[in-house]
Amino acid sequence: MNLADIYINYKEDIKTIERELEKNVQTANPILEDASVHLLRAGGKRIRPVFVLLAAKFGEYDIEKLKHIAVPLELIHMGSLVHDDVIDDAELRRGEKTVKSQWDNRVAMYTGDFIFGKAVETSAIFVNPSIHEIMSNAMVEICLGEIEQIRDQYNWEQNMRHYLRRIKRKTALLIAISSQLGAIASKADPDVQKQLYWFGYYVGMSFQITDDILDFIGTEKQLGKPAGGDLLQGNVTLPALYALTKKPQLKAELNDFFNGSNQDKEHFHKFLEVIKRSGGIEYATKMSDLYLKKAFERLDLLPNIKAKQHLSDIATYIGRRKF
Repeated sequence: MNLADIYINYKEDIKTIERELEKNVQTANPILEDASVHLLRAGGKRIRPVFVLLAAKFGEYDIEKLKHIAVPLELIHMGSLVHDDVIDDAELRRGEKTVKSQWDNRVAMYTGDFIFGKAVETSAIFVNPSIHEIMSNAMVEICLGEIEQIRDQYNWEQNMRHYLRRIKRKTALLIAISSQLGAIASKADPDVQKQLYWFGYYVGMSFQITDDILDFIGTEKQLGKPAGGDLLQGNVTLPALYALTKKPQLKAELNDFFNGSNQDKEHFHKFLEVIKRSGGIEYATKMSDLYLKKAFERLDLLPNIKAKQHLSDIATYIGRRKF
């Protein structure tokens, strides 16, 4: 079963979540609403809401409750993307102009803040304090990750520990708590909640590493932005990190390129080829596969219900996706 088949199984519930997302970004301020709707309609896989729905199948499934978990988690993700695009000075996301490109940095930052605020407001119906604690802690961690990303731009001396911590905060944590909170909201067994958290975490780590691989080997049409965009924005991802350890002279060459006036595309593409030939893509692929293996080990510990197979299918898709 592929990702589209899974979505068909939950089509009506996903429609409910989409309607709630649109309702939540409505506001009396036309600029905030236009910017938020622009971001919402740029699309996305809605991976986090789907993890909420699948995790909830291990307990008492009720979409009217679950939408108040799925929607804020997607809003947190959306808000972080707006902030990311400001940090990276990105012009395109999924083939569409970013909020900062369509408006400006100030509008983008306040749009991200507005979306974060709506996330908190949407989840307020729950009286369980652990739900709010988990969600707010994730928002803090995401912000810390964004600050680290700013600090580490064009820093060619990073190590693996920095990279893994950054992608945990950037991607893995939100997928992990999507699984965990779906289980908590449906009152699933505490051990199931724990296993789902770790399943989501490992899948999230693999998801981001795959993203980082695709940034080097994908086409602009597939990615919705130019290939090599992470490196061009000074973000050191796993394939580049591996190449820098194998070819230390690359650090000085990158410094010269970004500090110089001759930043032509042909010169930059040579760096991409060096990184691809270094073995960095293969190394990152193995790392992604290792995280997926750990995810499947956690999945094996869960009860054998239909949603378990769907979670397995999503994890398999993440490991094989091409865009």
